[in-house]
Amino acid sequence: MAISDRLARQLTALPDRPGVYIWKDAEGEILYVGKASSLRSRVPSYVAASDPSTPEREALARLIADVETIVVPNEAQALLLENTLIKEHQPRFNIRLRDDKSYPQIAVTLGEPFPRVLVVRRVTIPGARYFGPYTDVATLRQTLKIIRRIFTVRSCHWSLPGEGPGRPCLDFHIERCKGPCVGLQNMADYRWMIDDVILFLSGKTLDVRARLRERMQEASASQDYERAAQLRDALKWLDQLERPQTVEVVGGGDVDAIGLARDGDDACGVILRIRDGRLIAREHRFLEHVEHAPEGEVLSAFLVGYYLPLEQRATRVVLPYAPADLEALVELAPGVELAVPQRGTNARLVELADQNARHLLDSFKIDSFDIDERSADPVFALGRDLGLAVVPRSMVCIDISTNQGRDTVGSLVWFEAGRPRKTEYRRYRIKGVPQQDDFAAIHEVVTRFLRRRTEEAKPLPDLVVIDGGRGQLSAAVAAAQMAGYPALPMVSLAKRDEEVFLPAVAEPLKLSRRSPSLRLLQRARDEAHRFAVSYSRKRRSQRTITSELLRIPGVGPARRRLLLERFGSLAGVRTATPAEIATLPGFSTKLADRILDTLHQRV
Repeated sequence: MAISDRLARQLTALPDRPGVYIWKDAEGEILYVGKASSLRSRVPSYVAASDPSTPEREALARLIADVETIVVPNEAQALLLENTLIKEHQPRFNIRLRDDKSYPQIAVTLGEPFPRVLVVRRVTIPGARYFGPYTDVATLRQTLKIIRRIFTVRSCHWSLPGEGPGRPCLDFHIERCKGPCVGLQNMADYRWMIDDVILFLSGKTLDVRARLRERMQEASASQDYERAAQLRDALKWLDQLERPQTVEVVGGGDVDAIGLARDGDDACGVILRIRDGRLIAREHRFLEHVEHAPEGEVLSAFLVGYYLPLEQRATRVVLPYAPADLEALVELAPGVELAVPQRGTNARLVELADQNARHLLDSFKIDSFDIDERSADPVFALGRDLGLAVVPRSMVCIDISTNQGRDTVGSLVWFEAGRPRKTEYRRYRIKGVPQQDDFAAIHEVVTRFLRRRTEEAKPLPDLVVIDGGRGQLSAAVAAAQMAGYPALPMVSLAKRDEEVFLPAVAEPLKLSRRSPSLRLLQRARDEAHRFAVSYSRKRRSQRTITSELLRIPGVGPARRRLLLERFGSLAGVRTATPAEIATLPGFSTKLADRILDTLHQRV
C-alpha cells in the first residue's frame, strides 16, 4: 500500500510502548480505534504491503491518512481506553465490536443498611461504591476470595433488616458471616466491618493488616488454630497484593494530570483526564518561542492559556513541577488543588503525561519537518551544502552538559535518514578530565565512541556533528585522528549565530535560516542537548540526595537506603513526621528529629 511521506515518518517514530492507536481519514474522521502492547510493532502492520488483509482491512487501508497514538502504562489500561474511545466515537470499522462491552466491577451496596459485596457489569445500584473495572476475571475472583477470608460480609440476598430467614445459613456455621439476618450482629458492628472492606478495596491496607494480625494472635491464643491459619494465609495474600490488581490509574476521585515536554524552541503540554479512576481522554496544545524561558514559566503559560479557561476541570490537578506565579494560579482556580506529587500513583501518572507530551512533540517535529522540507530531501541538501563526498544518511551529534562545574556528562544521538534512531543513543559519564573543560570532554566522548564501534565491528556514521564552535571541533578532529580515523567527516554548529565550522576551513559556513540543511543540524543539536541535560540532572539529583543524607550524623548508606525506599526522595523525607521515620528499622525518635532538623536547616 502506498502511503504519504508524512504518515511514513509518523510510523517510524512510534514508541515501543503499550497504547491506543486511532486511524483517521483525510477529513480527520476517526475510522478505527485499536490497542497494542507495542505501538511500534502493531500500527505499521495496517499499511504493510504483505499483510494478509480481510476485505474490511483493505477498505480501512485505502482510507487511512493519519494516525494518532496515546501511550499508557500497560496493555490492560490500553484495553480500557480502547473501550472508552470506541463507545465515545463509534468508529465505522469498529462496528463488529460489541458496543455494550463492559468489564466486571466490585460494588459495595452502601445504600443498604447491611451492605453486600457484589460483582456487577453496569453501574446501576443506587448509593453503591464501585471498584475496578477488572479485565482479568482471575484477579477479580482472587480479590473476592481475600475479602471472604478476612471479612464476614453476608452473601445472602435478604432485604435486611425488614425480612430475613428463620435461622442462619451455612456461612454462619463456618464463620464466614456473623448472622445479621437473624439479629446476631447489629448494624453498627456490621458497618464498621464494611468500612474495613472499603479501605481494603481502596488500597489502604495498613490498618486492615494491623487488625488482621491482632485477630490471628487472638485466635492462636484461644487455640483456634484453624481460624489462625486462615488469617495467616490472608495476610500472605495481602503481602502479595499491596492493593487489588485492578486497571485503575488512580483510586477514587477525579484527577487531571499535566505533562510538559520541550525541544528547542517548541513545547507540548498534555492533560490526561482521569474520571472514576480511569483514563478517559487526552488533550494537548503546542507552545512556541520557549527556548530561553524557564520551565516554570512555560508550565504557567500552558496552565493560564489553555487549562484554566476550560469549563471541565478536576478538583485535583497534579503537575510535574511547581509553575511560576503559583499563588496567582491558585487564585485563578478557586476550589482546584494544584499538587506536585513526589511519589506514589499520582507521581507515576505525571510521568505518563510527560511521556505522552514527549511522544506528541516528536510527532509534531516530524510533521513540521515534513511540511517545511517537502520540496527537498534535507539529507541530500546537507551533503551538498557541506561539500561531502558521501550523502550523510547516518549522522551523530555530540553535546556536553554540566551543572556548575559538576556532574559533567556527554551525550551522543544518532540520526538515520534524517530521523532519530534512539536505539543508538549513548550517554557518557566524563571520567578522566577536569570539570568544565568542554574540549577535553569532547575528546573523551569521541575517543570512547570510536573505540567502541571499532571493537564491536559496527559501521561509523557518515557525519559527526559537534555542539560548539571551532575549539570543540578541533578537539573532536584530534580524537578521531588519534583513533585512526583522520578522514571521518566532522562539523560543529555554534549556537549563538548558528554558524557551521568545518575542519581546515577558515571562515564558518552560514546557511539560510530556512535551509533544510540547517534545520536538520539544529534538530540533531537540540536532541543531543536535551539528552545530555536530562542525564546531567539525573546525576545531580542522585549526588544531592546521597550527600545531603550522608552528611547527617548517624545516617550511613544502609539507613539512607531505607529512607529513600520508604519516602521515595529527599523531598519526601523532609515532609515526613518524626514518628514515621522512627518506625523504620534501626531508627529512633531522637535520630528522626536530628534528620529533620538538619534537612530543614538546609532548605
